[in-house]
Amino acid sequence: MNDSNWLPVHKARKRFGQNFLVDSDVINLIINAIQPKKDDNLIEIGAGKGAITEAILDNCPSLKIIELDRDLVLILKNKFKNYDKCKIQQGDALKVDFRKFFSTGFPLRIIGNLPYNITTPLLFHLLEFHECISDMHFMLQKEVVDRISASPGNKNYGRLSVMIQYYCNVCPLFLVPPSAFSPSPKVDSMIVLLCPYKEIPHVAENLKFFSKLVRICFQQRRKTIRNSIKLLLSEKNIEKLSIDLTLRPEQLNVAQFVNLSNQIGLLL
Repeated sequence: MNDSNWLPVHKARKRFGQNFLVDSDVINLIINAIQPKKDDNLIEIGAGKGAITEAILDNCPSLKIIELDRDLVLILKNKFKNYDKCKIQQGDALKVDFRKFFSTGFPLRIIGNLPYNITTPLLFHLLEFHECISDMHFMLQKEVVDRISASPGNKNYGRLSVMIQYYCNVCPLFLVPPSAFSPSPKVDSMIVLLCPYKEIPHVAENLKFFSKLVRICFQQRRKTIRNSIKLLLSEKNIEKLSIDLTLRPEQLNVAQFVNLSNQIGLLL
C-alpha cells in the first residue's frame, strides 16, 4: 500500500465504550442545537471518527479535540489535516485541566458523546471548572439524563440530580435511537444541555461537606433525614435544625439540601 493517507479501518472498542454516530439527520439536529460560531471556544471530548467534528469545523475551525484512543487520534489528524487551526490532543479527559483552555471573554463550550462507564466521574470533573464554562452539550444514555434532570419525588431523583443541578441548569433536548449508531447500543441515548450558573443560586458554605451530606442521605434513600444524619450530629443538635426531619432525601430540593448542609455546618 503506497498511499500515504491510508489508515486501517477502526473497529469500535468495548473497553472505551465506543458507539459511532452515523445518522446524518441526528448529526444535523445536534449541530442545530449547538449552533457553533467562528469565535467559539469549543472543545469536543471523544470525537470518535469525527462525524460531528466535520460539521462543527465548517463553522468553528478552531475546535479543540480531546480523544483517548490513539488510533482514532491518527484517523482524526489525517481526516482534518487541512484544518490548521484545529488542535487534536490525545489524552484522558478525566485528567485534563480545562482551565488551560479558558481565556477572558471566551468561556468554554464543551460537547461530546460520553461513554457510560465514565459519564458520572467526567461530569463531576467538569463541574470543577464550572466558572470557565458557558454550556455543555452531551450525548448520554437516556437513563442518565433522566437522573440528571429528575425533580424531587421522582424515582430517578438522587445524588447525581442534586449535584448537577447545584451547578447547572439542565435541559434535556431530544432522544437518539440505537439505530443512529454503529455498532448499535442496547439503550436509547439523549442529547442534554447543561448550562453552569454564572452565580450559584443556593451557595453551600462548605462544598466538600455538602457533597458528603448528599451522598450519605442517598445511600439509604428510604430513611428519613433524621435517621440519615445521626452519624453526623448528636440527637440534641439534630433537634436544633429548622427542617422537617420526617422527610426522605428524595423529597428535598437542591435549596433544601444546601440549607441543611449550612445548618449542620454551624453545629459541627
